[in-house]
Amino acid sequence: MSKPHPQRRDLMREQLAHQTARLIAEDGLVDFAFAKRKAARQMGASDTQHLPSNQEIEQALHSYRALYQKDSHPNILFQLREEALAAMQMLESFQPYLTGSVLSGTAGERSDINLMLFSDDAKAVLLFLLKNNLEFEDGEWRIRLNGHEESIPSYTLTGESGTQLHIIVLPENARHNGTRHPERHADITAVQALLAR
Repeated sequence: MSKPHPQRRDLMREQLAHQTARLIAEDGLVDFAFAKRKAARQMGASDTQHLPSNQEIEQALHSYRALYQKDSHPNILFQLREEALAAMQMLESFQPYLTGSVLSGTAGERSDINLMLFSDDAKAVLLFLLKNNLEFEDGEWRIRLNGHEESIPSYTLTGESGTQLHIIVLPENARHNGTRHPERHADITAVQALLAR
């Protein structure tokens, strides 16, 4: 059996990326893995192992929104970023960073806001939320820190607009260990600059 021609495989991957982006933009899907599998099924390629990367999906999503949602998307993104900034200002003592689709610009109406906070006192954020009578669900995230798997606290709040705010709490040293990248993590000043554009 001959292998598929590389150009043909790349074309299929590109088509899958654009179909996935359309599903995310139009149907409000937020789970990239689920959206990729659905797009592959719709294109009759449900058994493909050659799915596009999340980065390829994000690029296709930027293109799709710029082409088909150029009138509505900027306002939605602006509102999500404003909401993110308000949450960051409230949580300022924990050096918050915005990450995910609201920062990258691919977020849509049903997207979540994702924040990273930093504190060596694992209960400090929990106590802050309780003290301020904020309703939340708590959980844990498994992440790789300093070369090994760790469980870190996570909290999910729902804003007045219905937008979910996901918070993870990392130890202080994670702020300085080179894992943050300006294009994927923005502090309060960077988010204010985004909103001022």
